[in-house]
Order: sequence, then C-alpha cells, then structure tokens
Amino acid sequence: MKKSNRVIVITTINDKSDGIREFESLKGWHTVLVGDKKSVSIESNDSLTFLSWEEQLDLDLNYVKLCPWNHYARKNIGYLYAIKAGAKIIYDTDDDNIPYLKKWKLPEFKCNKLISNNSKFVNMYSYFTDELIWPRGLPLDEIHTHYEKVEVSENHKRIGIWQGLADNDPDVDAIFRLAFKKEVVFKKNEHVVLSKGLYSPINSQNTFWHSNAFPFLYLPAFVNFRATDIYRGYLAQKLLWHLDYFVGFTGATVYQERNKHNLMQDLRDEFECYFNIKNIIKIIDKIELTSDSHANIKLLYESLSEEGIISSKELDLLDAWLIDFMNISDTKKND
Repeated sequence: MKKSNRVIVITTINDKSDGIREFESLKGWHTVLVGDKKSVSIESNDSLTFLSWEEQLDLDLNYVKLCPWNHYARKNIGYLYAIKAGAKIIYDTDDDNIPYLKKWKLPEFKCNKLISNNSKFVNMYSYFTDELIWPRGLPLDEIHTHYEKVEVSENHKRIGIWQGLADNDPDVDAIFRLAFKKEVVFKKNEHVVLSKGLYSPINSQNTFWHSNAFPFLYLPAFVNFRATDIYRGYLAQKLLWHLDYFVGFTGATVYQERNKHNLMQDLRDEFECYFNIKNIIKIIDKIELTSDSHANIKLLYESLSEEGIISSKELDLLDAWLIDFMNISDTKKND
C-alpha cells in the first residue's frame, strides 16, 4: 500500500460489495479491506488494499498472532496497517454501507453546537428524527431519553470522533428490527457535539476518527460481535473528554443495504449490551485518568476485567495492540 493520510477500513468475508466499490472510487482516500479465513479474495489495486489472512501473518505485528480468526476484531489489524501507512484520518465502516457520493465528505473536526441533557445518556437519533428509534447499544430504559436543547458555544469544541448516521436500515438493535420492520430516513440536521459527561452509542459503521483518537480505536475480541464497537465507543468518549476532545454526530451520509442476519442470534448477542452498559459507565466514571493515553486504556480495561465484564484474556490482546501501536508511532517519528 502506498502512503495515504486518509484511509477507509472495512472487514469483509464477501465478494466486493456496491459499498466497497463506491468507497474505492473516492478521490483522496485509500480503502483497506481486512479479510479472514472464510473471506472471498478481492484483488488489490491503487485505491484498495485487500489483506488476506496469509498476508496478515506476514505483517510485523504482535497483535496478529493473538487475535482470534473469524472475528470482527481483526479490524484492529486494518487500523494498525492504516496508521503505519501514514493515516491522519481513519474512516470506519462496513461492507454493506453505501455512501451518498454528493453528501459524503470529511467534516471539520470542530463544532460549536452542543447537545446538553440532565441525564447520563441521550438517544441521539431523537435529534435527527421524530420517529421512535434508538441506536444499538443504548440501554433499553434510556430509549425515550431525547435530547433537550442545542446550545451554541462561544468556542468550538475539538472533535475526536464524528459519528454519522445511516439511512434505510440504520444501526439499531434486534428488538427494533423484530418489532417494527421499517426503513428510516433521517432529517438533514446540522452537526452537533455531545457535552462532556453525556453518553450515546458510537458504532463502527459511519465513523471518522481523528489521529488524536487513534489510541482508542481498539476493538475488544472476547466480547460478542454485537457489543465490541459499542463497548469501544463508550470507553473512547471517557478517554477523549480527558484530552478535551469530544464526540460529534452528523446526519446520514450513507445508506445501508444490510447483509443477511439472524435477528434472533443478534438478540441473543445483544443481551450483553442491555445488561452491561450502565455498569460499565458507573465503573469508568469513577476512574481517575492520567496524562498517559495508553496507560488510561489499560486502566479502563483492567477495571472492567476485575468486575467480570471483560475477560482477562482481553488484556493480553490489548497489550499486544498497544505495543504495535507505539512501535508504529515511534517509527513514524524517526522517519
């Protein structure tokens, strides 16, 4: 892969989808596809790099040796690969999302329109639609916790992560899909930023990451597929606030033609989120962070492991990923 400061990272086990073709066509971006043992091989070209499982083993990365096969967390390899290639911005998405080419663009990493609420959580979909709908990973007893107001701040907040929405079949949980079975098109409202201490789920489907947030990209492997990016997102919010960065939300710049899912299996896998999220927030809110971002990530995961929410096996993978991340960062500084 040639050097690129804007990289799209996707995992796939399928043939090249319409979404991948559209992302591949975007000028100024390079697409990295992370394959797995059951992936269909896709040919690399000047705009796209397909990392087969054999090629992943040849990468000089500690994490590759420990990450389980056939797991969404292998996307972590794509992040490291992108960072090593010079990425300053990483766009996180899936192969069943298709960009609106006229609307899809990199937002500025600043915003002065601030969502505030008196609660700990907010259903951010309520800002973009009047329909009853909630994002995957929002505690079920918070789905009616709508945003209360938007304040215009005198100073722009620095954005570490932009979370975009998806039209048609947005990122919702299995309960919504089983109960309603309908497509949703969101309003084209202005970008907004969440105030410090206010949580809302962040997924891996239409998400821009600034380089200052790269240390927080890590997806846990010893959790259910439906929980991994949700857990990461909640931890990233806490870690970003400590650096005086924030999470912003944009309207839908992609639409989803969802890959085939077993909704009852999704429901079973999402139980973990329903019952763990509030405990996770209680735990991490009590933790005093340091000036070392890498130590802070370990501190959060160790605390969750001690409480039995995250497997202790996760800590070895996290260590390997952080070592790779720091080695890559040190190499880039010396280039």
